[in-house]
Amino acid sequence: MNMTKHARARSQQRAIPPLIIEWLCKYGCRLKGMNGTTVCFFDRESRRCLASEVGHVVVRRLSDMMDAYLVLSGDSIVTIGHRYKPFKSK
Repeated sequence: MNMTKHARARSQQRAIPPLIIEWLCKYGCRLKGMNGTTVCFFDRESRRCLASEVGHVVVRRLSDMMDAYLVLSGDSIVTIGHRYKPFKSK
């Protein structure tokens, strides 16, 4: 997955490691965002799927990083951040 310069800077500023970004792309729940973007985040089902692949202990240890999200536009990651409120699904 390609990352924009902005996304690389945000992932470093917000201390989101590449492993979490990879897991978000692979296991994360996807919602259609504004302007044709897609938002990826961990919901209950994606956490279960991730835990079955890598183990419950690993997911529990990294639980403080599981509030991360990323925004995709096409095949590029536009930005990365931490959720403070739940996403509203329509």
